[in-house]
Amino acid sequence: MRPVRAAWRWLTSMRTALILLFLLAFAAIPGALLPQRSLSESKVDEYLANNGTMAEIFDKLQLFDVFSSVWFTAIYVLLFASLVGCIIPRTIEHWKAMRTPPARAPKNLGRLPMNDDGVVDKPLDEVKTDVSSRLKRWHLTETPAAEDRAGALSFSAERGFFREFGNLVFHLGLVALLITIAAGKLLYYEGQIILITDTGTEIQDEAVQGAVNTPFCNTAPANFDSLRPGLLFDGTGLNPFCVQVEDFVADYLPNGQAEMFTSNIRWADEDTMREPTEEWNEQTLRVNHPLRVAGDRVYLQGHGFAPAMRVTWPNGESRTSIVQFRPDDPTFFLSSGAMRFDPPAGMYPDLYERRQNQIAIEGLFAPTAEFTGESGALLTSVYPAMNDPAVAVDVYRGDAGLDTGRSQQLFSLDRDLMHSGQLEKIDRVNLKEGEDVTLDDGTKIEFLGAKEFVNLQVSHDPTQVWVLWSSIAMLAGLVVSLAVKRRRLWVRLHPVSDTATRVEFGGLARTDRAGWGDEFDAFVRGVLGRPEPEDD
Repeated sequence: MRPVRAAWRWLTSMRTALILLFLLAFAAIPGALLPQRSLSESKVDEYLANNGTMAEIFDKLQLFDVFSSVWFTAIYVLLFASLVGCIIPRTIEHWKAMRTPPARAPKNLGRLPMNDDGVVDKPLDEVKTDVSSRLKRWHLTETPAAEDRAGALSFSAERGFFREFGNLVFHLGLVALLITIAAGKLLYYEGQIILITDTGTEIQDEAVQGAVNTPFCNTAPANFDSLRPGLLFDGTGLNPFCVQVEDFVADYLPNGQAEMFTSNIRWADEDTMREPTEEWNEQTLRVNHPLRVAGDRVYLQGHGFAPAMRVTWPNGESRTSIVQFRPDDPTFFLSSGAMRFDPPAGMYPDLYERRQNQIAIEGLFAPTAEFTGESGALLTSVYPAMNDPAVAVDVYRGDAGLDTGRSQQLFSLDRDLMHSGQLEKIDRVNLKEGEDVTLDDGTKIEFLGAKEFVNLQVSHDPTQVWVLWSSIAMLAGLVVSLAVKRRRLWVRLHPVSDTATRVEFGGLARTDRAGWGDEFDAFVRGVLGRPEPEDD
């Protein structure tokens, strides 16, 4: 048991707690420098693809999952145990110190760092009453002459217990912060939703009109485009509410730098979500100004563009698709994406033949297009607002993977289908808004324009308020522990005559002496009746 006790003493020392706190901060650095799966799995996959063996080593060391890694959790738990082991004994010690009378006055007060003496023309009882009244807010003990080390009536006073109390509150707040953050990681969920707005090109197409301004309802995990749940989140108990995005407005400087993003929305809670959307509450979302509803927060996280393409087959039937593209250029919003179209059943009654004639499109979109290069065929974007939209796309025919039963990449086509020859490229075209191209079999592909989409983030964290209060407690405790000074004061009274008393003073600062000298001198002047010192 001796090694166990020694290990526990080492773990619960303040030095160990400080080392673990430093290690926790140091261990969090990779989480800030490297992409994390909890934030963006696609960025982690991209990093792994671009950095070879080193990235694989990082992955084995859990550097892409820092905050859920074994080693980070171990430091976290050890820090928690260390703080609890430090705080409990110190709390007991502080409680005992507050209930213990101050130590008796030393025999020779003149040896203390702060000392003074003088004679006051007052009888002993009057001086005693005066000293007692001046020290009434101190932790005060009176020692009779028979028990005093110098054989005279003395007072022992102590003040500044709130310094240690503030220190304990700071550490308790830190423990509470660790607990609430850990609980929040277990109970939280964070979901992303892409909603296409009606802002952009005026497109008269039923498929496009049906895709824009579609409400999102927080009623099932399947309604999210992506969801990051806590370990104890089982998908039930969602706070019901609905959000409908009306538009998106972006203000840009002439150089393309974003100045302000806003989005007008309508929302409804559980009581009003079944009413017509025209009767829902209205609100304007801004960056870092979320909608707070039903205990959740809805943030305006990002935006981009969703091009609309129409494919018309030789028999006159058509399909229209509007799909969000991924902004690859965060400044001018050159974006990439893909679309897949299933041909009409009437053209290909045979399912196999129909699958071999699916149309797939992959390429770039520019909100304000400029064509560069020797032949003027390379598409780039020169401004983030949609002033002159255009697309540069590759058109494929074949099996686009719509009938595989597997999920497909949203922003790219399946490379395996291309390499196997199941999906063949048949054309590469640049199209501006309203332009079209006709393929070799008479199929027409038309670029109708684009709409803006917004990326909303729904965040649920039931411990958020407790994290706030824990942080406030930490800050308040730190301020108190720094502002309050722990000090002791002793006063000894020697009767000189029936009308005069000699008074000895001694003072000791338990921590730093900043300001204690002035307080000590002011007390001495008050008891002895000395005048205030003149300013230089």
